[in-house]
Amino acid sequence: MNLAHTIVLLWTWGSLQAFEIVEKENIFQRTPCPAFLMFDNAAYLADMSFELPCHCKPEEVSAVVWYYQKHLGTSTKVLTDFDGQVMTEAAQVRVGSDLLVRFSIRMFSLLVFRAQPEDSGLYFCGTRKGDYFYAYDVDIQSSEGMVATFKDLGQEPFADEYRGSLHIFTTFWEWTPCDRCGVRGEQWRIGLCYLRSPDLSPRYRKTLPDVVSCGSRAVPRKLQAKARDHTPELLVQSCMVPCKNTTTTRKGVMAIFNYVSKVGSRPWVPQVPIQFHQQRLGHRLIISCPGARPEHAVAWDKDQQYFYRTQYLKGVNRSMRVFIDHGNHLHIRFTQLDDRGIYYCWRQGVRVAGFRLGLTSRGPYKISFSDPEVRSAVELTLIGYLLITAIFVTTHLCRCCCYSLRCYPNFSR
Repeated sequence: MNLAHTIVLLWTWGSLQAFEIVEKENIFQRTPCPAFLMFDNAAYLADMSFELPCHCKPEEVSAVVWYYQKHLGTSTKVLTDFDGQVMTEAAQVRVGSDLLVRFSIRMFSLLVFRAQPEDSGLYFCGTRKGDYFYAYDVDIQSSEGMVATFKDLGQEPFADEYRGSLHIFTTFWEWTPCDRCGVRGEQWRIGLCYLRSPDLSPRYRKTLPDVVSCGSRAVPRKLQAKARDHTPELLVQSCMVPCKNTTTTRKGVMAIFNYVSKVGSRPWVPQVPIQFHQQRLGHRLIISCPGARPEHAVAWDKDQQYFYRTQYLKGVNRSMRVFIDHGNHLHIRFTQLDDRGIYYCWRQGVRVAGFRLGLTSRGPYKISFSDPEVRSAVELTLIGYLLITAIFVTTHLCRCCCYSLRCYPNFSR
């Protein structure tokens, strides 16, 4: 009897092992690598973070290497060490950083943080020997010149453009959640430029026949020039949703609250974490919402004042002193005394943080070239000196030419 039980157990264990091996083989062989390398087209808005999974690789390859080319056949950048262990956190990435410090390799996938239009190009997944398994054609479209359309005001998105066999249009993403709850909020959807043409390169894989994003490497240069004026769009509309009944207060705050309440006074307990910041009068200030990305639904309030994109979105009015950019940052061009208060940040319909802004006119101002105001002042000063120098040199060259041609005017007469 014991011998029979042992045989049954060994047979069961062998079956489970075989099942496990089959499952592992299915994971690696689920997507066969193409015999001829194709490029998957993907489009994103500037300042977004995106992930490029390596959908296929040989089972014997334990680590992948990602490569980047601006155009097919140009110089190649290696985007990883040769062990596939490069790790970068999104919170450590700054705007304008080079691509080599804005990427991460995780589980064979390439993550690019805060992508810029200069990052557009071809991305290859391969080995350290240069054998490619999978490739992407990435188009990062700039938010500069992005047009906002407000449905509440009766505005309509751009109409499609037809230029012979070329069809240029906007493809919109899904609506974001309502950016506020309990009060009137807003939701929006991002629209990127796409085109349809029979003249596209056949090496680039399309979701729909003959359709790719406007900045794709599959589009010939003459067609890209025609689609250059078709900028991304932002479609905005009002919304109203109830708030979920979630009350989360930290234990330490509640202990202080209970103690002070017993003494006889009721303190003010913030519903979200509050950060204090002191700013000099007349200087620029940019506030970011913690954990927010450009594709998130982000809203800003000041005390009881709501900053709706209908009125405060960048580009609505060029003379705005306070505005929200397309990356969901709150800008104050130059601070005034009435800017003091608490600025609340909403993310995906939930109020997540607050910033208590204090203003001061005293104290030394540290000059740093990382300050955009200092850089602007230096640039304007240098441009002024260059203009004066150019006028001075041009004037003396004209005098010399006139003198050499004996046409120098005689002012003594």
